Amino acid sequence: MGQLVSLVPADRVGVPIGSMAIEALACLGVTSVSLAADSHTTAIVFEGWAFDPARSGAAIPALGGSPDDTRTLQRVVQMAVSAAASQGGTIP
Repeated sequence: MGQLVSLVPADRVGVPIGSMAIEALACLGVTSVSLAADSHTTAIVFEGWAFDPARSGAAIPALGGSPDDTRTLQRVVQMAVSAAASQGGTIP
């Protein structure tokens, strides 16, 4: 699954998730958008099976943002973690 995280200064982003933004993101292959923020930064996480992060230049403008104010992070690694120990129990 393609994933892209964009970091935008909190004072420079207003994230309009309307029908036009959703349509533009869908055309890029984005199927999920998550937001996280603190008082300084807003993180926008784009994900989708057909999403190509290399074409990410259009994702931020689709939400009304400026690529000039955005730091973009590409996925480096993804892993799954199991909560159960291999011998079927909990860790002592």
